[in-house]
Amino acid sequence: AATAPGKKITARLKRTLPVRGPQAPTLSELMRWYCLNTNTHGCRRIVVSRGRLRRLLWIVLTLSAVGLILWQCAELLRNYYSASVSVTVQFQKLPFPAVTICNINPYKYSAMKEYLSELDKETKKALETFYGFSEGKSKVRRSVDDWNSTGSGFFEQIPLLKVEDFSRTATDLHSGQKRKIEGSVFHKDSSIVNSGDSNDIIGFQLCDANNSSECALYTFSSGVNAIQEWYKLHYMNIMAQIPLETKEKLSYSAEDLLLTCFFDGLSCDKRHFTRFHHPLHGNCYTFNSGESGTILSTSTGGSEYGLQVVLYIDEADYNPFLVTSTGAKIMVHDQNEYPFIEDIGTEIETAAATSIGMHFTQSRKLSKPYSDCTETGADIPVENLYNKSYSLQICLHSCFQKAMVDSCGCAQYAQPLPAGAEYCNYKKNPNWMYCYYRLHEKFVKEQLGCQQICKDACSFKEWALTTSIAQWPSIVSEDWMLRVLSWDKGQKLNKKLNKTDLANLMVFYKDLNERFISENPANTLVILLSNFGGQLGLWMSCSVVCVIEIVEVFFIDSLSIVTRHQWQRAKKWWSGRQRGRAPQAGDPERQGHDNPACIDEDLPTFTTALRLPLPQDSPLPRTPPPNYSTLRLETAFTEQLPDTLELGQH
Repeated sequence: AATAPGKKITARLKRTLPVRGPQAPTLSELMRWYCLNTNTHGCRRIVVSRGRLRRLLWIVLTLSAVGLILWQCAELLRNYYSASVSVTVQFQKLPFPAVTICNINPYKYSAMKEYLSELDKETKKALETFYGFSEGKSKVRRSVDDWNSTGSGFFEQIPLLKVEDFSRTATDLHSGQKRKIEGSVFHKDSSIVNSGDSNDIIGFQLCDANNSSECALYTFSSGVNAIQEWYKLHYMNIMAQIPLETKEKLSYSAEDLLLTCFFDGLSCDKRHFTRFHHPLHGNCYTFNSGESGTILSTSTGGSEYGLQVVLYIDEADYNPFLVTSTGAKIMVHDQNEYPFIEDIGTEIETAAATSIGMHFTQSRKLSKPYSDCTETGADIPVENLYNKSYSLQICLHSCFQKAMVDSCGCAQYAQPLPAGAEYCNYKKNPNWMYCYYRLHEKFVKEQLGCQQICKDACSFKEWALTTSIAQWPSIVSEDWMLRVLSWDKGQKLNKKLNKTDLANLMVFYKDLNERFISENPANTLVILLSNFGGQLGLWMSCSVVCVIEIVEVFFIDSLSIVTRHQWQRAKKWWSGRQRGRAPQAGDPERQGHDNPACIDEDLPTFTTALRLPLPQDSPLPRTPPPNYSTLRLETAFTEQLPDTLELGQH
């Protein structure tokens, strides 16, 4: 009977010993201490549960709860980096956008003849050779005498070829001789008009000027496309050598292009238009460009309160080989945006009234980490060559032009010049065509890296256009209207304008509803932390203090124990080396209170004294005589152990 109270006293003393968390000698004791003292109920139940089945059940439940927490927290993090889209529509006075207008024909053909005479002669010869075409009398009375032969020999370097039966031989247009085709063949098929013989293919061959064996044959199933592509190559080479001031004089002036102008019900003129020279479209004119510091606005929707202009197209002075359509190209854009009219311009017809209704939308996306967009383009390692606000198109064109200068030693004619570069031409850069086509092929296949570097802009303005077309002028009003316009143009009445030379354009807001589309974070930091707390409390009854406790035990204390063990091993190894022998693998390690590094700072109690190591070469202690005063336990354990009182009474 005396044994039972003694065991209870020993157990109570063990429970009242100082808690040894960070000072635990091993990881297993640290984990046991954590499970007994943590506020996370699942871990405690694993240790205190009786029976293997119940303990296994609590292990499964606890691990499942941890897995659910990790999954839910991952979902919360993913949702935190998502954005919601909000649309706001408001009615207000809207600024009118910039409207850029270009003639489809960039330069007056009558003024360009002296520069293009040799090229036109070679083109006409190709039509006669391949298709038996003989040019007759045209509207502007062009004759064979107009095609002079004051040209250079670069047509001999890149002539048009006629490849027969997909063989490796082709007929040279310039010399009429057959040549062997070397290098790779690139087919640019089209479903447009084919040559007379379906087996004949028209194309041209480009070779590396430094290595004649490096060649590429570009073929077209359509003779129209082949001749136009070949013509444009030589055309750009010629235009690259003409000074800008001369090209501006060869193109259309504001007086040539604009006949009448109205905006918001009031008359306007060329002073409201700003000229800029486009490499492919000649002189273009932008209405409401904002360069003067003033941006026009409108407070009323409808066609009567927008921009109305009548354009003089002058179809008879078009280049027959450069362009195959008649009319003008326009683009609606922001004042700080460069008009890529060759890419996204809208064509308008002649002898028709084109009405373009607009809806204004302003969009803004969130930048990192929500999306991969850029605010100003300053973080993009590509120089902006257009002197306008950043856009994806500006970045792509600038990137290609930079690669063109680096690879080919000159700049492509259709894009702005980088600093210190000059446009490509045969005289200074005989290899530029082959280099350009090879580089453009890589660009299309996304092998230059431009598509990977360039990003969308985070904010942009967009005008959604709705186009409608009506016949203009009407049959009953055609006669007097053309006479009046001819008089305004300064011509005699007996030489009135042709309606195919005119185009009527109206650009207006259909309504003044401004739509603003913006992205907002779907979750804030406060909501994220609240969701984390809800998941931890739901599955593990855990709080922030519990999380801090987990970090302290599983990372700081565990690392401290592992580091201490490694340090003790190193000390043993060093001590053994100093004594001339390495430590044996079988040497027992001291653990628990045998480890001098884990000395408890409290005074030894009855239980801890029993665990103290004995001194070496000392006799075993004998049982001391009983001290009967120690059996008086009423004052110390009356409340805790009432059964000891019964023992004392007996």
